[in-house]
Amino acid sequence: MDSTLQEPKIVKNIVHAGTKVVPFRDGTKVKFHYQTRKCDEARTLIDDSRAHGQKPMELVLGKKFKLEVWESIVQQMALHEVARFRCDRSLVQQYPFVSKTIRDARKPREERKHCCGMTVQNEGIGYRDLDELFTHPQDLEFTIEILSIESPDEYEKESWQLGDDEKRALVGRLREQGNAAYRANDLTAARDAYSYATGIIEQLMLKEKPDEPEWIELAQMKVPLLLNYSQCKLLERDYYAAIEHCTEALKYDPHCVKALFRRGKAHAGAWNFDRARADFERAAELDSALQAAVGKELAKLQEQQRLRDVEDRLKYQKLF
Repeated sequence: MDSTLQEPKIVKNIVHAGTKVVPFRDGTKVKFHYQTRKCDEARTLIDDSRAHGQKPMELVLGKKFKLEVWESIVQQMALHEVARFRCDRSLVQQYPFVSKTIRDARKPREERKHCCGMTVQNEGIGYRDLDELFTHPQDLEFTIEILSIESPDEYEKESWQLGDDEKRALVGRLREQGNAAYRANDLTAARDAYSYATGIIEQLMLKEKPDEPEWIELAQMKVPLLLNYSQCKLLERDYYAAIEHCTEALKYDPHCVKALFRRGKAHAGAWNFDRARADFERAAELDSALQAAVGKELAKLQEQQRLRDVEDRLKYQKLF
């Protein structure tokens, strides 16, 4: 069954009919598998989303996806339909870059190669077949299988899809989730929730000028998240991560006693005794109610240092 869509540069051929026609609107999430082939005699395969155990492609309509033709063609399909689309070269010029992004996502971060205009000019995209496609643009054939279609009110939006007020509300929910997980002794779930919430706050802070009232308010929201994350890391004995997050909290609030006390404990765990002592003493200066707790930590620190000195002497003796 052949039919030509309103846009003459796209020709559709239905392989399997769909089971249900679903209305599309901005914010609709479409999940699909795809194959990309050249329109040569051999129908040369370029990409297959089912290969390498890849997850299906997800597309949220109306978010200006780099390959606009995909938004156009999925909206001409029904749920569970499989169809082939031959697309004119003028509509698929961005495909080599979209393909590169998807392929790179399968690689470890350190192996990914940033691709700017100058890099493409001098070194290419980084994949021989995509370099050839970029240099010699041509029509492409996409075989699309629609797996699911969800309207905006049927799925939980990802943070980049949310408005600023929605993001702030999500931060509050994530903090509560993190606290509940922490009380249940699920440190992994707790720190993941705190980390996600911190990332959202950072997105919002980028829109504001540093030290302006809105930025300061967001920074105040970020501090307890950093402290909670550092407590998880402290319990996991990841001391340098705890130190890093406490230090960031102190950048926003230099008199934060909790940050100083926790960083002191982390420094003690990492055997940075002088820095631990300085943090504990500063915490006691700022809050006299901590004198007893700080006294206990300093006593433990002194004992740790004594044991460290004994170990060092024994190691030194063995050398001779």
